[in-house]
Amino acid sequence: MTPEQLIRPEIQRLSAYHVADATGMVKLDAMENPYSLPDDLRAELAEKLRDAAINRYPDPHAVAVQQALRQAFGIAPAYDIMLGNGSDELIQIVASALAKPGAALLAVEPSFVMYRMIAAFTGLRYVGVPLQTDFALDEAAVLDAIEREQPELVFLAYPNNPTGNAFERGALERILAAAPGLVVIDEAYHAFAGGLSFLDDLARFDNLVLMRTVSKLGLAGLRLGFLVGKPAWVAEFDKVRLPYNINVLTQVAARFALEHVEVLERQAAQLVAERESLMQKLCALKDVRAFASSANFILFRVPDAVRVFAGLKQRGILIKNLHGGHPLLDNCLRVTVGAPQENDAFIAALCSELGLEN
Repeated sequence: MTPEQLIRPEIQRLSAYHVADATGMVKLDAMENPYSLPDDLRAELAEKLRDAAINRYPDPHAVAVQQALRQAFGIAPAYDIMLGNGSDELIQIVASALAKPGAALLAVEPSFVMYRMIAAFTGLRYVGVPLQTDFALDEAAVLDAIEREQPELVFLAYPNNPTGNAFERGALERILAAAPGLVVIDEAYHAFAGGLSFLDDLARFDNLVLMRTVSKLGLAGLRLGFLVGKPAWVAEFDKVRLPYNINVLTQVAARFALEHVEVLERQAAQLVAERESLMQKLCALKDVRAFASSANFILFRVPDAVRVFAGLKQRGILIKNLHGGHPLLDNCLRVTVGAPQENDAFIAALCSELGLEN
């Protein structure tokens, strides 16, 4: 007996999610916050982690972390919270709960690749609706697809990854009104989007749940995502969540960091300022088209993305090559906004690759 005889054909056709080796590189490929906690907070956190009860199973619902999230982000008591091992686990939980025979998951393209992959994992029929050539939402096409496919589940990233733009709010509201099933607004990049959010709209739409992560805010190593919704939705999703999915160390560290969320928010504000500076520098370069971003990364197009990506890597700069991932991403690269010296190193290397003066 071989894997080919037993593994589902749609799984065999997939490629595993690839994470590049960043050893020794200026790492600007994964939308991470480049800043650590201040030294005094790191020392205090170390003391708390030292006393963590790693010999015991964690609180199965991480109640203290939920309370810290409510306090940090103003989540009303009327809504329940469910935690996941990153947003990825939450996407899989929601998809698994709705994966009836023949059910469809709809998302725009290009967007977060895990929507499509998890549709395959869970046996959902995937429906991808292309964005416009400038990466704006094609509202008419999305509404047509909703009418035609009647999806049980719609994922919309706000702002979108990998394009960085925040879709027009009115269009998202009309999609919510038209959708026959659940709509998940994925706000992974909320910290950089100038307050754009649907958190206050949960009461208006019975078919809306919200998803966020603390990864982009500076806690990527903790792998902590959270879903917010009306209790009836969260209660059903919680049945699919594996027990003890948030470990003891993550719970201790996340609770501590969220008690100092103002530090993380100041870092996010620094990155927004750096994003604007980096955007100006990219826009000034010949043969580079940079796309407006409300996230902590910038998508840009060059004449030959494969060559530029390889050249940057040889120069010790790791970004993300999106060429070949979707037709709309032809010759596109994505760079995470880093610390000033990292951004300067990236611009210098890019100028060298393009034969330009820095």
